[in-house]
Amino acid sequence: MGRFAKLAFTPAVKALQEQFGSRAAYARVERTGDAPDVLTDDEAEFLSQRDSFYMASIGSNGWPYIQHRGGPQGFVRVLDAHTLGFADYRGNKQYISAGNVSENDRVALIFVDYPNRARLKVLARASVITRETDAATLDRLAVPGYGAKVERGFVLKLEGFDWNCPQHITPRFTEAEVDTAMRPMVSELHTLRAENRALRDELERLKRSPV
Repeated sequence: MGRFAKLAFTPAVKALQEQFGSRAAYARVERTGDAPDVLTDDEAEFLSQRDSFYMASIGSNGWPYIQHRGGPQGFVRVLDAHTLGFADYRGNKQYISAGNVSENDRVALIFVDYPNRARLKVLARASVITRETDAATLDRLAVPGYGAKVERGFVLKLEGFDWNCPQHITPRFTEAEVDTAMRPMVSELHTLRAENRALRDELERLKRSPV
């Protein structure tokens, strides 16, 4: 959280932390170095399981814009310990995030694991690549077997990240997650139904048998 805290905790933020009694605790976790935070295996594993995230960028008029991004599980790639990336597929052609990044490369992202009530906040500097500017990286961002057309890619140079507390994250489950969780119960139900049919058949046979 060191670099994240240094970027996020502005003087106004610190003043409020002081006013409401949290400044001393946060001051202890701030590191003095200016080096960007480094992704570990924990963050890489977490990101590999995500199928969506939210990204905020800032327009030239100062207004923030938050966009939901989704794709196959693991579509956000960890390119190295300081870099994330994802392919940008053809959509509604508004190009708001791409346009904002072309003028201000600062972005903020939040990744949420709803079933396990975990979230990761990321601050990064974003750039847009195309096949003409960086075909090799764009190939690394493409998801094999995913039919949508890749128009460009976003490369995110990590500045800082912070794991957020689970409070107020309501558990939500995708269809695939529900299917996986229900599979043992569905299998058991099929077994019980088969046993029930067999018992009914045996009962009917016994009813028809002469006493």
